[in-house]
Amino acid sequence: MNRYQDIVGRINYILFLIIVFMLPFPQLPLRYACVAWFTVWVLEGRWLSKPTPVRQNKTAIPFILFGIWFVWQAVSYFWCADKIAWGVMMERHLTFALIVPVGIWGVNKHYNLRRIEKVFVAGCLTAIPAYLLWMAALFSHPEWESWLHLSEPLKYFDNWRAFLVENISLFKHRLFLCSVELFGAVMAIQIWHNKKWALVLTLPVMLSPIAFTSSRQSVLTLIAMTAVGIISMLPQAHRRLAGAGIVLVAIIAGGCMMMFHPRMQQFDLEQIQEMQNISYEHEHRLNIWAIALQNHEDYLAYGLGTGQSTNYLIDKYRQTGFDYYASMRFNAHNQYLEQLMELGIPGLLFFLLAWMSLPLCANGAAGKRTAWLFLTLYTFNMFTDIMFGMFCGIALWAVGMVIILLQSNELVSQEHIDAYLPS
Repeated sequence: MNRYQDIVGRINYILFLIIVFMLPFPQLPLRYACVAWFTVWVLEGRWLSKPTPVRQNKTAIPFILFGIWFVWQAVSYFWCADKIAWGVMMERHLTFALIVPVGIWGVNKHYNLRRIEKVFVAGCLTAIPAYLLWMAALFSHPEWESWLHLSEPLKYFDNWRAFLVENISLFKHRLFLCSVELFGAVMAIQIWHNKKWALVLTLPVMLSPIAFTSSRQSVLTLIAMTAVGIISMLPQAHRRLAGAGIVLVAIIAGGCMMMFHPRMQQFDLEQIQEMQNISYEHEHRLNIWAIALQNHEDYLAYGLGTGQSTNYLIDKYRQTGFDYYASMRFNAHNQYLEQLMELGIPGLLFFLLAWMSLPLCANGAAGKRTAWLFLTLYTFNMFTDIMFGMFCGIALWAVGMVIILLQSNELVSQEHIDAYLPS
């Protein structure tokens, strides 16, 4: 029996390593790997084996809060208009319920934090040249266009970079690719914090998607994560004052960079405050947010129900003459706004509470630092995209939660923790 339990535990761990490596790659194989991992996790749980738990009670709190948020989504079934859309989103968000036992039961003895970090970094480093070679092959073979369903025909591109930026989302949405690579950079720094030459070789590769995709949001997220990382390395007595200065510099630097971005020339504060005179000439996200907030009384109390926000917006698009938005089925492009629309103020509060508990419940310098960086990564990216609308965003969340759990638990060696304590 013990041998059987050991085999199941090893399978659980191997599947998790596959997920970690596949994070930067297209989400279809990632979805299958996650389903297999969760299946084996439940199999390994309290029914068929007794894994050696690696946990502390406090670290389970964020997992439980995300589970409560999932329950509120399930309860919204009773007032949602489209039951099919509710079911699709609940199936996509099932991860938030299935991972609750991970936080409560802990992980088995096979889970090796350092190996997980190395596999994650290896996946991030492998993905970049793989995507570049992939795109170069597509650009040089126009005959592949008919079966690849490119977002724009090859004839519209006069250079390879423009083609790369426009079509990389065929395989990995640019924001999610940048998000995985940013978190991979955090892992690389933790692995090689004493090997500057390794960081000089790896960090430019992992941060290159931000440059070649020109992702504005990822630039701001990188600035914010850098500021948080610097603050976390400061001695406790100096963190508040120095942290305030670093945050101020980060805000000024980010603001200056955004001011010169062509799309930000479209920003009209008075128009957005009025939430009325929206036009096609303005940035799509600003239009969508203005349309969504025009009738906020429709959903503030308890929401429209899980999975209902896009259909609601489509009706509003048609009413305001934005037929193109309706045909493209544009979602809210803001995770917080989507939560407010679908689950109302109570659901949004559950969601925010679950997130804010993550760094507060982490243990040790390494666990707390990773939790703050992970929180910063998602906090900024959720302003402009639905991070939990695609499975790759959910999978990255699950992996991040497990890594923080491992860094926080008592079986991580004191030597590994001491490496991140400020001198």
